[in-house]
Amino acid sequence: MGAREETNISRPGPNTRVLVVDDDERLNALLTRYLAQFGLSVRAAARPEAALRVLKVDPPDIVVLDVMLPEMDGFAVCRKIREGSRVPIIMLTARGEVTDRILGLEMGADDYLPKPFEPRELVARIQAILRRGAQAGGEDTLQIGALNLNWAARSAHLNGNDLGLTAAEFELLAVLVRNRGRVLTRDRIMNEIHGFDWDPYDRSIDVQVNRLRQKLGDDARHSTMIRTVRGTGYCFIGGGNGKP
Repeated sequence: MGAREETNISRPGPNTRVLVVDDDERLNALLTRYLAQFGLSVRAAARPEAALRVLKVDPPDIVVLDVMLPEMDGFAVCRKIREGSRVPIIMLTARGEVTDRILGLEMGADDYLPKPFEPRELVARIQAILRRGAQAGGEDTLQIGALNLNWAARSAHLNGNDLGLTAAEFELLAVLVRNRGRVLTRDRIMNEIHGFDWDPYDRSIDVQVNRLRQKLGDDARHSTMIRTVRGTGYCFIGGGNGKP
């Protein structure tokens, strides 16, 4: 993994802070040097407890979290982070195991990257997540029935209650809402969210839709919000409690 400058990737903001959680000290050092070329300030933690302390005292803008960690695996760390933070999380999964990816998403991760990986792709994924977080779609808020989306805060409320969406869950909901009434295929959704090639047999979108439905209180069998179109994808049909 070389540390050469990539000129075709735009730089995130100069004060963007990244927390890398991996027990591979060599990888941490390489990523710290490489990501610095793109204006990213990196803090590395080799142990889960150290990472959780950093999150409390100096919250980062994004977390890069390895699955294989000593004392506590990355899934448990992700779950603990999600108990009190919506910070975007990219999980590093060994060999790109589908079960690892699905479990990571179920724990609240926003994206995943299989090891070994090209550092350039990690920068691109960080950039994509941060860019989505910085975008505000036209009006500051959008009200559809009982559902309210705040583009600037990247938050959603249903009947006045904060849904506590992660960055990935908000982006998924935003994509569905922007295409209200249209059936979106899984690859269309994945392309809009991630912008990367993906395995057509990968069911990570289904996992994220299920998580989103749980927070919306939407029953897949009698949906009033996100309808499943068998063999195709999903369609956003309402704004909660059956209200259009």
